[in-house]
Amino acid sequence: MASIKIDPIDRKILRELQGDGRMTNVELAKRVGISAPPCLRRVRTLEEAGLIKGYHADVNARELGFEVQVFAMVGLHSQAEVDLSAFEKQCREWPLVRECHMLNGEIDFILKCVAPDLSSFQSFLTECLTSAANVASVKTSLVIRCAKDQPGVPFDVMEKRAAARN
Repeated sequence: MASIKIDPIDRKILRELQGDGRMTNVELAKRVGISAPPCLRRVRTLEEAGLIKGYHADVNARELGFEVQVFAMVGLHSQAEVDLSAFEKQCREWPLVRECHMLNGEIDFILKCVAPDLSSFQSFLTECLTSAANVASVKTSLVIRCAKDQPGVPFDVMEKRAAARN
C-alpha cells in the first residue's frame, strides 16, 4: 500500500462513497464538484493506496435469519506473537466470527459473532472457540438490540479539526 496525502476533494469522494458505494462515477463527480475522468483517477488512486478497501452490500442479518449476535471476549494463555497470529488465523476460518479485534487490557480479543440461533452459537462456542489452542477463557454477551451501527469514519470530525487549525 502506498501512502498518499489526501486533499479536501479526496475526502469528499471518500465521504460520498462511504454513504453510497453504488453511485456512478458521473454522479460522484457531480457531488464532489469535478469532472468524471479526474474523479475516476482519484478513486482508483484511493483504491490502490488502500484507503478504499472494497465495496459491499450492507445486509440485514436478522431479516436473513441470523437472529443471534454475540460479542465474545477471549483471553489467551500466551500472548507471544506466534500465538496471537495463530488465533487470528483461526478466527478468519470460522464463518460465525464476523469481526476479530485484538485489544489492550484484561482481554486479548473481542469477537463479533453472528448465528442463526442460540444452539448454533452454543455449538460453535463449545466445539470450536473454547476448545481452540491457547484459549484460556471466553466470556460472552448476547446482543439484545443495536442502537447504532454506522460503518466507516466520521469525516466531519476531521474537517472541524482542520478548520480549527486554520
